[in-house]
Amino acid sequence: MELIPKFPADFPLPILVVQHMPDGFTEALANRLDTLSPLPVKEAAEGDVIQPGHVYIAKAGKHMQVRKKAGGHVLTLTEEEYREGVRPCANYTYESLAGSDYDEVLCAVLTGMGADGTEGIKNLKKSKKVRIWIQDKESCVVFGMPGSIVKHNLECNVASLSGIAIEIIKYTGGQ
Repeated sequence: MELIPKFPADFPLPILVVQHMPDGFTEALANRLDTLSPLPVKEAAEGDVIQPGHVYIAKAGKHMQVRKKAGGHVLTLTEEEYREGVRPCANYTYESLAGSDYDEVLCAVLTGMGADGTEGIKNLKKSKKVRIWIQDKESCVVFGMPGSIVKHNLECNVASLSGIAIEIIKYTGGQ
């Protein structure tokens, strides 16, 4: 609620969200954010064509993967084993982006327990330009996931939860 509604209607990139939530909650979250955000927000569905300026929230209980298809990218949802104790798992999504046509991937790692995101970003950096933002310790409920990025010495930018969107918008050339 503090991040997605800050992106302007003309934001030029797709946004993929992997949120650790129980079944049923990701659809409600997507619907709520869709009413608050200038960008269209939806719970990801199998075969969704990824479009710039759209937000896709991973469906609870499903891993979300990016696949190339007919000059673009689509989302695939799977029930493969849990990773980092969660499904959906951000590592899974980040690693799938390695085979994409995107030249650069912007990553935001927010509050949460564990280390989900770290290994996926490390693997993604082998094939793509990656820029990372982490939520600062002061605004986190749990600094586990952002702290794991720091612990593994991954170069990152640090901002408050509300500041991350502003930093990403500036980085992409917006106001």
